[in-house]
Amino acid sequence: MMWSPPATLSLLLLCLLLGQAPLSRSQSPGTTKLRLVGPGSRPEEGRLEVLYQGQWGTVCDDDFALQEATVACRQLGFEGALTWAHSAKYGPGEGPIWLDNVRCVGTESSLGQCGSNGWGVSDCSHSEDVGVVCQPQRQRGYLSERVSNALGPQGRRLEEVRLKPILASAKRRSPVTEGAVEVKYEGHWRQVCDQGWTRNNSKVVCGMLGFPSEAPVNNHYYRKVWDSKMRDPRFRLKSLAQKNSFWIHRVNCLGTEPHIASCQVQVAPARGKLQPACLGGMHAVVSCVAGPRFRPLKAKPGRKESRAEEPRVRLRSGAQVGEGRVEVLKNRQWGTVCDHGWNLISASVVCRQLGFGSAREVLFGAQMGQGLGLIHMSEVRCKGSERTLSECPSLDGSPNGCQHENDAAVRCNVPNMGFQNQVRLAGGRNPEEGVVEVQVEVNGVRRWGTVCSDHWGLTEAMVTCRQLGLGFASHAIKDTWYWQGTAGAEEVVMSGVRCSGTELALQQCQRHGPVHCPHSTGRGSAGVSCTDSAPDLVMNAQLVQETAYLEDRPLSQLYCAHEENCLSKSADHMDWPYGHRRLLRFSSQIFNLGRADFRPKTGRHSWIWHQCHMHYHSIEVFTHYDLLTLNGSKVAEGHKASFCLEDTNCPAGMWLPVSISASCYSHHPSWGQVPLYMMQCRCKYNGHQVWLHNCHTGDSYRANAELSLEQEQRLRNNLI
Repeated sequence: MMWSPPATLSLLLLCLLLGQAPLSRSQSPGTTKLRLVGPGSRPEEGRLEVLYQGQWGTVCDDDFALQEATVACRQLGFEGALTWAHSAKYGPGEGPIWLDNVRCVGTESSLGQCGSNGWGVSDCSHSEDVGVVCQPQRQRGYLSERVSNALGPQGRRLEEVRLKPILASAKRRSPVTEGAVEVKYEGHWRQVCDQGWTRNNSKVVCGMLGFPSEAPVNNHYYRKVWDSKMRDPRFRLKSLAQKNSFWIHRVNCLGTEPHIASCQVQVAPARGKLQPACLGGMHAVVSCVAGPRFRPLKAKPGRKESRAEEPRVRLRSGAQVGEGRVEVLKNRQWGTVCDHGWNLISASVVCRQLGFGSAREVLFGAQMGQGLGLIHMSEVRCKGSERTLSECPSLDGSPNGCQHENDAAVRCNVPNMGFQNQVRLAGGRNPEEGVVEVQVEVNGVRRWGTVCSDHWGLTEAMVTCRQLGLGFASHAIKDTWYWQGTAGAEEVVMSGVRCSGTELALQQCQRHGPVHCPHSTGRGSAGVSCTDSAPDLVMNAQLVQETAYLEDRPLSQLYCAHEENCLSKSADHMDWPYGHRRLLRFSSQIFNLGRADFRPKTGRHSWIWHQCHMHYHSIEVFTHYDLLTLNGSKVAEGHKASFCLEDTNCPAGMWLPVSISASCYSHHPSWGQVPLYMMQCRCKYNGHQVWLHNCHTGDSYRANAELSLEQEQRLRNNLI
């Protein structure tokens, strides 16, 4: 229904501003001294192994009971133990049996504090290796589970993986998606034998390199290339291939592992160096499929492709690409995932669903900030082969004792695009700030230079900080004459930069063809200041919808609102103090979900005292509110300045500031994370009453729908 309100309609905002500060977290308990090993994808169960004198060994099941298992589970970061398993239920281990006849009281902080026969004193065999099953809930304060502390017995030897491109076309690609697999083993790179190589192996390798999936390879062609090099005396390949130190002999993965070291790996043949490794084979070749963000840009995506790129899961509040708090969309509402049972396998499903590789770290205890609203999932139990998180078994989070302080997060493996080497900061007081210098191609030659500061803003600064791996942008700086740049890189080589905010590098943003900058050097060079944490505002759309009402008020009572520009401009032309205004009024509740305080851009010396309402305005224009017809014509407007107000209500787990002077939470649209903040409502007006419905922030709808609205100039009026 088209709403055409009277010309006297204006907006008046009643604002409650809420700030939240992140909780300080203790370091995780000692998860490097113990580990759980064995078949299965659950990190809370397995054969118990102990690290002593630099070597992993097992624990005998003699005298082992629930209280010993509880001590072990707590040391591993879990809340407690459910049970234990005897007789090598999780398979026999290797190496020494470090502990036997372990006897704990139950209050010890580590298994090493319990009584035993002594280190290495045992009459057991590996058929008696004990296993434990811990409660899936992590202890409060437990930080994360990384690939490095979740690997199997090979974890300390297999370190990295890479693809060595063979074809000329593969060498030109960025990122490299196809080539021979090389594994770093005890500090040296080795190639992997292709005998017994499977697509599951390829999937694990691609996941480590930041790719969500693998593709078939033309092994017949690569065999021809291999054979030709073996016959050519100019290549050392034949002599190298005859050495066992050149090979990783055999790899066998299930396809769900987050790292190749979790697979069954045979470095050399079973009988040692007497039998040559990879006899008659060649190096394994892998082809990976890059996610949508890392593919070469196409002219215009088709309709089917754009629909496919609307995942029902997202990452929020992460400083880098591929990390953040996990949120899922159910019934048109975004909600979080509880960290109970959260592990690398389930997190890898999220990462691949979003177009990244496998997970390299899962985070517990809302380390990426607390979400709002519902907790959609808890006890997520993915097998690792699922295409989406919704396919994994799970429980509803809220009835299972989950709070937003348990919100789960993830850091995914992302491809190495090489963008970080094409930008740098110079002249700043610390490595996180300075003049932006970029590397571009000028007349076929790559050279370094500066960026013109015309149109330079927070969005462009945000892309720069992300490209540098420095997190969020706290300031976009246009005057950098006080920072000394790099000698020989003073010339402006990039101008007219316009970023949408989703780019991985400044080089992907729109910019001038021929450089055109009125300021050639010095004051015209763009600069940034980066930070690893930032605020993030979310408005309570439901509250706006529920509290909206109309009020007719005499002009004689609106002098303060008029002075502070809360009324539409048409109020300027009225016969004050006679007549009245019709006001659309509502309450607003704004949460800071980020990991940094939300503060005014200017210091207190610039705040303005307003006698009417007896408070300081820390930002003269904090929020714009426009009332539009369905065709986009503006029929009413209003805005609200921010003022200093102590927090009066915080969600569970958040603290209130001690004093107003120390914690002046006068918030402004989110510097660094959300340069444009928008909430939209549908309105109905019959001349006497108003109804607001379908109120939502940009989070509730498709990203491209929000972007199309932002691009309308008439709606771009709440930019700071």
